[in-house]
Amino acid sequence: MGEDMDGKPTKLHLKSEVGLVGGISLIAGVMIGSGIFMSPQTVLLNIGSPGAGLVIWACCGLLAMLASLSYAELGTVIRESGGEYIYILRTSGNLMAFVMAFTSIVVVRPTSLTGVALSFAQNAVAPFYLECQPPVVVVKWVAAIGILFLTIVNCLNVRSSVALTVFFMVVKFIALVVIVIGGVVLLAQGNTANFQNSFEGTNLNLSAIGMAFYQCLWSYDGWNNLNYVTEELKRPEVNLPRALMIAIPMVTVLYLLVNVSYLAVMTPRELAVSSAVAVTWGNKVLGGWGWVMSVAAALSSFGSLNGSFFSGGRVCFVAAREGHMPDILAMAHVRRLTPSPALIFTTVISLIVLIPGDFEGIVNFFSFTAWFFYGVTLSGLLYLKIKKRDLPRSYTVPIIIPFLVLLAAVFLVLAPIIDNPQIEYLYVTLFILSGVLIYVPFIHYKLCPGFLNKLTVFLQLFLEVAPADKNL
Repeated sequence: MGEDMDGKPTKLHLKSEVGLVGGISLIAGVMIGSGIFMSPQTVLLNIGSPGAGLVIWACCGLLAMLASLSYAELGTVIRESGGEYIYILRTSGNLMAFVMAFTSIVVVRPTSLTGVALSFAQNAVAPFYLECQPPVVVVKWVAAIGILFLTIVNCLNVRSSVALTVFFMVVKFIALVVIVIGGVVLLAQGNTANFQNSFEGTNLNLSAIGMAFYQCLWSYDGWNNLNYVTEELKRPEVNLPRALMIAIPMVTVLYLLVNVSYLAVMTPRELAVSSAVAVTWGNKVLGGWGWVMSVAAALSSFGSLNGSFFSGGRVCFVAAREGHMPDILAMAHVRRLTPSPALIFTTVISLIVLIPGDFEGIVNFFSFTAWFFYGVTLSGLLYLKIKKRDLPRSYTVPIIIPFLVLLAAVFLVLAPIIDNPQIEYLYVTLFILSGVLIYVPFIHYKLCPGFLNKLTVFLQLFLEVAPADKNL
C-alpha cells in the first residue's frame, strides 16, 4: 500500500486510464450490444407498425441524449465514480442511496449482464443449429463461460479491458455499417414495398407504448456508463460531455439506418417472428455468408458485456467504500489496482440470475427498476440546479432538459402498471422497499455479525486486496 510523508499507510487508488477514445468506446461499445440485434422484433410486436417502430427508435435516441446531457452536468459537479448511486447519495441521502445500491447490485446490474450474456450465447451458437433453436442448456453454458472469461480480464488489468472495449467497438461498428450499406443498395434497387402504409395497425394503448420503449431503450442502455467510472476518466470535465455528444448521436443514427435496412429486406411479419433479426437479415442478403452476421452479433454482445462489467463492478465498489456494502467489496488488488472483489461478487450474482433467466423478462424487469432510479437521480439534479446554484460547474444544461427526462421516466415507470397491472410489478416494488429493512439494522445501527470481520480478513489475504480510496 505504501506510506505518505508522515509514515502513515496510504490507500490504493484506481488509475485514470480512460481517455476520450476509450470513453466514446465505453459508451457506444456498451450501447451497441445485444439490443439492436435482438430488440427490433419485440418493439415491432408491441407497437404494431414499422413506421411507429421507427418513431420509437428515434424518440429513444433523443431521450438517451437528453438524459446523458443531464448526467454530464452531474458528473462535472460530483466528480466521483458510481453513477446514479453516488449522485443519489449526495442529493437524496443515505437511505435512498442504499436502496438504489441494494437493488442495482443484487438485481439490476446482474440482470442486465445476464441479458447481454444470453444474447451473446444465442448468436454464438446459432451457426451450429441452423435448422432448429439451440438447446437452452447450451446457450446458458456459453453465456456462463463468457461471463467468467470477462471477469478474469477485468480483474487482471484495466488497460486490457479498455483495449477489448475499443476492439469490439470497431467490430460491431463495421457489422452495422455492412447492414446499413446492404439496406441502401436494396432500397436503391426499389425494395420499398415494406414502407407503404407504414403506420397501419399502430397500437396506441399506454401499456404497448411503454413496453415498446422498454425493449427499445434496452438497445440504448449504456448511455450513462461513463458516469460510473468518472474517477478513472482523464480530464472528466472535458472528456465526459464530449464523449457523450459524439457517441450517442452516432449510435442513434446507426440504429435508425439499421432498422430501415431490416425493413428493406424483411416484411414486418418476418421481422416480428425472427428470433435473431440480424442473422435473418444475413441469411437473406449474404446467402452462404449469413453466418458472418451471427458471429458479428455475438462479438457485439460480448463487447457490450465487457463494457458493462467494467462499469458495473464500480457501483458495488463505490457503495462499499461509502459503507453501504461489506468492506471487502471496497478493496482493490495490491498490484493490479482493479476492484477484483466487487467484480467477483457481481459475477457470482450474475451466474445465479442466469439459471432461471429469459431474455425478454430480463429486459422488462431491468427497464422498470432502472428508470425509477434514473428519475430519482434527475430529481437530484433539479435540486442542485435550484438550491445549489453556486456549486462550481464546468458544464451545464438548461433546466427544461432534466425536467423533460424526469417526466419521461415517470411515464415509463407508471404507464405499464396503470394500463396493464401485473403482479410482477408489485414484487419488484416490494423488493425495492425491502432494502429499507436491511438498511436500518445493518447500515444505520451498524449491527455486524462477528464472523463477517473474520471472513473479510481471510478474503483480503486470499485475494491479495487492500482498501482503496477515491482517485481525486
